[in-house]
Amino acid sequence: MDNKENTAASFSTWDYVVFALMLVISAAIGVYYAFAQRRQQTTRDFLVAGQSMTAVPIALSLTASFMSAITVLATPVEVYCNGAMFILSCLGFILMVAISSEVFLPIFYRLGITSTYEYLELRFNKVVRLCGTMLFIIQTLVYTGVVIYAPALALNQVTGISLWGALISTGVVCTFYCTLAVVWTDVFQVIMMLAGFLAVIVQSVLIQGGVSVIFNDSADGGRLNMWDFDPSPLRRHTFWTILIGTTFIWTSMYGINQAQVQRYVSCKTLLHAKMSLYINLLSLWAILLSSGFCGLCLYSFYKNCDPWTAKMVSAQDQLMPYLVLDILGDYPGIPGLFVAAAYSGTLSTVSSSVNALAAVTVADLIGPYFSLSEQQLSWASKGLSVFYGIACIGLAGLASLMGGLLQTTISVLGALGGPLLGLFSLGILFPSANSNGGLAGLVSGLIMSLWVCIGAQIYKPLAENVRPLPLQTHGCNMTTAENDILNWTSYPTQGSYATSAEQHKAVDRPLLADYWYSLSYMYFCPVGTLVCIVIGQTVSLFSGGRRLKLEPGLTLIKEDLTCYKIYKILKQKATRNSNRLDMITEKEKSGRTNLAFCDVELDITKIQAHRTA
Repeated sequence: MDNKENTAASFSTWDYVVFALMLVISAAIGVYYAFAQRRQQTTRDFLVAGQSMTAVPIALSLTASFMSAITVLATPVEVYCNGAMFILSCLGFILMVAISSEVFLPIFYRLGITSTYEYLELRFNKVVRLCGTMLFIIQTLVYTGVVIYAPALALNQVTGISLWGALISTGVVCTFYCTLAVVWTDVFQVIMMLAGFLAVIVQSVLIQGGVSVIFNDSADGGRLNMWDFDPSPLRRHTFWTILIGTTFIWTSMYGINQAQVQRYVSCKTLLHAKMSLYINLLSLWAILLSSGFCGLCLYSFYKNCDPWTAKMVSAQDQLMPYLVLDILGDYPGIPGLFVAAAYSGTLSTVSSSVNALAAVTVADLIGPYFSLSEQQLSWASKGLSVFYGIACIGLAGLASLMGGLLQTTISVLGALGGPLLGLFSLGILFPSANSNGGLAGLVSGLIMSLWVCIGAQIYKPLAENVRPLPLQTHGCNMTTAENDILNWTSYPTQGSYATSAEQHKAVDRPLLADYWYSLSYMYFCPVGTLVCIVIGQTVSLFSGGRRLKLEPGLTLIKEDLTCYKIYKILKQKATRNSNRLDMITEKEKSGRTNLAFCDVELDITKIQAHRTA
């Protein structure tokens, strides 16, 4: 859009009505199921739905758990600023689903545990379990704070209320929602997210004159940069960093994260649990592709006038709400639908995370040390949900200091989740791993991943590793000389970098800054995972791991693999067919004693003469 002026569009009455209606429906679903299941008094029923769920609602709930406002707001901005390469995450999702369903899911479902960290005590010891639990709590609190911050940005943009006011109101709504049922409401919220994307996509295509126009604009601006096979691990985004990084990061979320495992074990059969993951893959693709195309729409609209550079928004992650007000402001209720979509993602994610925090705290930190009844544990779970919700509001304020939403989220999840993924992988895949190796691996992986993550925050990567795409302002109708000369060519909130001049000026810049600290943020998780496995297995082998005797069911066995089950079925069918053929052959051989089946031609005259004699 050329000659874009800084208009102060905001919510209308109908937008508030639609937004409020979404909150009311979400709460009503939760209240209904809370009363419908009020006789379930055990903490297990509250946390895993009594193992009565089927594949489809669990699949949509899995999607909603980590498809938050970050997806709704930050993924389009990533595509807008750095191109569509991030959409290649779809390939990583395939590997993630295969690994999660084949390696981790069978173990947790077979053991029937409420907290994934119970496994660490069964496999290693109580110290390893407590360390894993504390790391999970820290990771989830920080992540949830970022998730609460995301829709507060949107609310701040469209309503004009202060950011802290938006943060507190968002946190209060999320905290109330966390005490309600969290599976069927997630189904409604996934639909809301898709509806919000669809509204933006349809209107953008209509205004711009077709999908081809949007793709042509994106191609001219270099936004269709999908296939970069540069193997350098220092490049921010390439085919390899996206594929490898996404596989590790999302496996750490779907394979071992308490919020997701809680959903697996709520399925009534292992088959339903596995099917939920594969159905979830389709909804993940739908949401990621929708958000990616919204980013292309965003660029097509503002290719000549970047609203952030022109000071029309206070943060780049407010670009999507700005676009919605720009193109849908004349349709009462539609901007409210989009903000409701962002809130839907946040409600589902925060509720899942806080519910998981409560589950882990009860199972790992309260249950083993205090003699409480099931009723008391159930109330403790709900009380902890409120406590953690309040804590996340405070951390949401800190999230505003951490830069862009997408890179911040992946960095936090990767640095803290990578060592945990390595620890669980060590226990499940390596029978010789012992408690000494598990603890050493976890600590080593955490040190390495935090080292590179913190270093990357302090020392900006070089421009040649980030390779930002240009954003223009020459089409803006600016009144100040300062804005007239702006032609922004960097991405400071999500992909900040150091120019060559800045590098030479910084005489105290260490050598590691241009190599180790410049590692792509997508590799923070693989670093923590691989270091944990290598160190953990090495220490285990040197501390008696070969003599370790494990209880059955704690490690992966070939019978857990779907491919092995298919092989066994095919082999049984082949064996049955072979046995059938053998039986037929035996019958044919035995039938040869009957003269009627004899191949020798009989001389009837001789037989009759013999009988006469």
